[in-house]
Amino acid sequence: MSDHYYSKKPEGKEKLSTWETELNNVPFTFTTSTGVFSKNDVDYGSRLLIETIKKPDMQAPILDLGCGYGPIGLSLAKKYPQTLIKMVDINERAVKMAKINAEQNNVNNVKIEQSDGFEAIKEDEKYSLIVTNPPIRVGKQVIYSLFEASKDYLQPNGELWIVIQKKQGAPSAIKFLKEHYKEVMIEERKKGYYIIKAVNH
Repeated sequence: MSDHYYSKKPEGKEKLSTWETELNNVPFTFTTSTGVFSKNDVDYGSRLLIETIKKPDMQAPILDLGCGYGPIGLSLAKKYPQTLIKMVDINERAVKMAKINAEQNNVNNVKIEQSDGFEAIKEDEKYSLIVTNPPIRVGKQVIYSLFEASKDYLQPNGELWIVIQKKQGAPSAIKFLKEHYKEVMIEERKKGYYIIKAVNH
């Protein structure tokens, strides 16, 4: 897994490409690179998550956990310009691309950092919303530990939003979340993808 997108330093030569798309009817220009997830287009799961997500009615920043080159976090930043969006990823190349993409899409209400999960996030940082398209290939143990740890970084009644395919374990993820969160709902279901919202205690 040395050159997978879930690694701190992708080994392959950096090869950039720039392309345009729309997210929530807003035009974006993205620059991506080899060694980052879904480098040629915004993947279907992320698009569905972007279209479905609603920010809870509370004054607190949003965390994009595993932001990749930035489509989810940057689209939320455009949608909620008064809210700070923190964007983190383990992959230093993804973080570099996310910073480039924030700049070229004129997004200023973001803070982008390299972090292995919550490693670089202070314990007293509390979010209204944590959103993630989790790196399924790293295995259930890593993913579930991120789901569980998210509780400690959410405000009371803050929300964790996840996209996960049925074939990649959506039903078992829902079962796990129900053991740790006050309320768990399927907000959308399309083409085998589930958008799941878990509400903190």
